Amino acid sequence: MRIGAVITALGWLIVFISCFILVPVPVSLIYADGRWMAFLCSSLVGFLLGGGAILCIRPEKEIGHREGFVIVSLSWLLASAVGELPYYLSGTIPSVVDAFFEAMSGFTTTGATILIEVEPLGPSLLFWRSLTHWLGGMGIIVLSVAILPFLGIGGMQLVQAEMSGPVKDRLAPRIQDTARILWTVYVVITGVLILLLLFAGVDFYSAVNHSMATIATGGFSTMTTSVAGFQNIWVEIILVIFMMASGVNFTLYYRLYKRNWQTVFNDEELRFYIGVFFITTLAVAVLNFYEDIYQDFGQSLRHASFVVSSMLTTTGFGTEDYDKWGAASKFLIIFVMLCGGMAGSTAGGIKHVRVLLFYRFSVIQIKKYIHPRSVEALKINSSKIPSDVIQGVLGFISLYVAFFLTATVIISIQGGDLVTNASAVLATLNSCGPGFGGVGPARNFAHLPDLTKLVLAICMLAGRLELYTLVVLVVPGLWKGAHGPVFRWQKKEKYLWR
Repeated sequence: MRIGAVITALGWLIVFISCFILVPVPVSLIYADGRWMAFLCSSLVGFLLGGGAILCIRPEKEIGHREGFVIVSLSWLLASAVGELPYYLSGTIPSVVDAFFEAMSGFTTTGATILIEVEPLGPSLLFWRSLTHWLGGMGIIVLSVAILPFLGIGGMQLVQAEMSGPVKDRLAPRIQDTARILWTVYVVITGVLILLLLFAGVDFYSAVNHSMATIATGGFSTMTTSVAGFQNIWVEIILVIFMMASGVNFTLYYRLYKRNWQTVFNDEELRFYIGVFFITTLAVAVLNFYEDIYQDFGQSLRHASFVVSSMLTTTGFGTEDYDKWGAASKFLIIFVMLCGGMAGSTAGGIKHVRVLLFYRFSVIQIKKYIHPRSVEALKINSSKIPSDVIQGVLGFISLYVAFFLTATVIISIQGGDLVTNASAVLATLNSCGPGFGGVGPARNFAHLPDLTKLVLAICMLAGRLELYTLVVLVVPGLWKGAHGPVFRWQKKEKYLWR
């Protein structure tokens, strides 16, 4: 473990985030909300911390998978620590824990908030909330590797540790080219959504903010009432389409661009993802209409499609308080929250490919009880899945359950009811935002104890990094053979490692 390489990489990442903290300054000046000084001071703190690390530590060119795990995990923590400064220094969120929770929720695209009302933040801080979503959506590490290849560190180790799903797609021989391709797709889709929202009658400021939150599947809105505040069915339809589009593996869009149509249309995870959406939407609409929650089936279908797409893609936008729906509808909402989006998307959750693999693995095991000598390969898209991938999926699901139960027990010790506590963990671990009960779509996380908020912030990070990357940090073997950083003023013969 080369601690120097870790510190240097994290220093560059802090500098990188500090540059983006300056982006809301023009917004503050245009809207005259008086927050520009908080952004300047926050950026200055970030530059001093990151720049100090870069200037003081001798750079190390080599980086392995162990350093990659540490860099990825700590980068999200440090990004949130620096990203909370505008909230705290502006005085809008005077609690350090609350400001950190809000920043972590932004960067991990969770969308859970401690704010009772969001409008008092002002235009520039609301823009910063949406921007943290957008940066975190594709991943800070991927973005950094895409535009900062001069760091001289192995980008593949970082991306492998950060990207979602059991199998990572590489679209180009060089990881920097892969990251640029993914970010090009990301930017183009964001731009298209902004234009469509403008045509639907949304003002430019709101269109930009909601587009960044939608494509990142984050869910932060500029209104306390979320998307319901627009009272515009066309906005809802557009957002449903783009939330679902953001839950799709972004590599498929590049394959569409390359006119590899057959690969895209034959993708089994994509078909499963779309099927879950339509079946769940129809089931929820019928249930709510049958239970007289809505007198008109069109209204029931409208709200069902938006809520299902929002929770399936772990975006968290709201147009309706689904906590008032019946038990069966709530169960279906929990199911889609667990499934999440596709691997390689900005959505959270277990991912549909894992759900599909787990289902097919279970079917094969059941068949073996009937035909013990039968040999049946587990396949996805006509390709046999390696045993290590299957083991990884089963291990992930086991770890997920253990993490969920542990976090629920810890915050339950602080008090509260089981529905609120369990759904808070479920919502943050799956990057969904709102849960049920005391953290439902009509409520927020402000009333929770500070320790609970910190545990939930860890759940956000664990869910965003898909558990393994974070959990591996507590394994002693990761730190075996670690040596400290080498400062630039040290003489060469004093830091030669034997």
